[in-house]
Amino acid sequence: MRLIFVLLIFISTLAFAQDTPKSLQKDPYFTPAAAPQKNASPADKVKHVHSDELRKDDKYDGNNYFVGNVQFEHQGSRLNADLVIFYQDQNFVKAIGNVKLQNPDGSVITAEEMEYDGNTQRGIARKNVVLTDPKQTIRTDIMYYDRVSNQAYFNTGGTITDGESTMYTKSATYFLDTKLIDFTGTVKIDSKDYIIEGDNIKQNQVTKVAEFYGPTTITNRANPKNKVYTERGTYKMNTKEAYLNKNSKIFYNDKILTGDDMYYNQLTGFGTATGNVMLDDPKERRWIKGGYGEIFEKKDSAMITKNPYAVKALEKDSMYFAAEKIISFQKPDAKDITVKKSFLRAYRKARMYKSNAQGRADSIAFNETDGVLHMFREPILWSNGKQVTGDKVEAYFNTQKENIDSLKVIGNAFAISKVDSLNMKDEFNQVKGKLMTVYYGEENNIKEAKVIGNAQAISYSDDVNAQTKEKERIGISLTSCGIIDAIFEEKALYVVECNIGATSDTYPMSKIEPARRKFPDFNWNTKDRIMKWQDILVDTPNYPEIKYESDNTLYNKAQEVIEKEKAKEDAKKPKRVRR
Repeated sequence: MRLIFVLLIFISTLAFAQDTPKSLQKDPYFTPAAAPQKNASPADKVKHVHSDELRKDDKYDGNNYFVGNVQFEHQGSRLNADLVIFYQDQNFVKAIGNVKLQNPDGSVITAEEMEYDGNTQRGIARKNVVLTDPKQTIRTDIMYYDRVSNQAYFNTGGTITDGESTMYTKSATYFLDTKLIDFTGTVKIDSKDYIIEGDNIKQNQVTKVAEFYGPTTITNRANPKNKVYTERGTYKMNTKEAYLNKNSKIFYNDKILTGDDMYYNQLTGFGTATGNVMLDDPKERRWIKGGYGEIFEKKDSAMITKNPYAVKALEKDSMYFAAEKIISFQKPDAKDITVKKSFLRAYRKARMYKSNAQGRADSIAFNETDGVLHMFREPILWSNGKQVTGDKVEAYFNTQKENIDSLKVIGNAFAISKVDSLNMKDEFNQVKGKLMTVYYGEENNIKEAKVIGNAQAISYSDDVNAQTKEKERIGISLTSCGIIDAIFEEKALYVVECNIGATSDTYPMSKIEPARRKFPDFNWNTKDRIMKWQDILVDTPNYPEIKYESDNTLYNKAQEVIEKEKAKEDAKKPKRVRR
């Protein structure tokens, strides 16, 4: 009897256990720490609206489930599916097959499976998940949805399309109220005009503005070499405008513009940079630095201001330029439009440095391709102890040897060289005229000067003493003619040819007064001379003017003798006595 009683208790207990549904194991997403669970009011309950069948068996742990054209409703949202398991005491549903969730804001989520918690108003959609609203379509494998904050989130990889672009990302949060997408991790945004790749991007689907919070690249699809890189910035996708604020670079026409704060318009090709600006041109092996810059991609030109300077790297040497404003540009060769020539312009207080030539002028224009340099308005050029001035100076570089071949000085041409750079004597060889062509020798020094028009020369003449074998000063030669051909050799200037109305006289040092040893417009400049490349960074290095010593000993002695002889002659003359 006791055995039968125990058996009955066991059977009844088993039956009770089968009728009681097993407890629900929810994903941790449904129990957020910041939002503690509470009992839902009747108005907050998930409601069954329609289904073809209601079933209850062991298939879903004893819980009620609805089959066929199932529809549930919760606070304006409607859930449709082939099958829905209803955990009524938990206010929780699990939908399977052709799941569709329609929300009051117009967004729709479809999936193969979905779980929804009416208490937290959170849902998880799985397998072939698609969220659509008027702005875009999101596709992923698992999506987390929060109706309270109106956010959708996925971290299993997905795509977002908005009719104009497609976004690929590992994880993202979509704020349905503001239409903002917050991408985390690596992101790729692909459109017909550009490709954006980067980390941590936020994009507003209403304003079409993307914000970058990590390394990001915007690549021009038509010309992939033209792109923008930044680590913090904003991009307006409608107007194709980029505002770049950290470690940014603009790549265009094989050039690179960098700066602290930058702006670039991909439609117009116009860009600006402020603070620590550098324009790098690897093909030309030239870069320009300054405080502010502008680029014009379609004109292939750029302008740098605020203490700009440019460096042209050569194999054996480098050229440096500075001014108040530097412009660089490229344009097709007039003879062959398939070939582009590069030009550099330095405006106002322009300075130039090369190891064997330094200069300054109001403006400098340099044809980098052909190696022709123009100096305008009060130009002055120094080269290995020699100085050349005129109304305009043109320098011609051998682009293969990277040396200066010649200079052309147009208008008021004047070349000066120190007779002996090792002493402080006030002695200078000089040649001047209307037009001058200066040729460089093998050692890259000024070798020859040809002067046309009112040509004049002042040269110191030396000869070798037959006994001591040392050079001795003969005197100073004054030469004047229509055309002069002069040779510079070490400390001497030799007039080798003088044509058209030639006159030439050599005066011993005792017979030429100091005033005639220099032309009236003599302008030897040591204060502004550029001695090292860093000197171009200021308007003038302002070196102390060199004080030269005038050697007038022989002339003064000769004058004393002349004065004494004159005094003697005056003494012999009868003196007039007033009566």
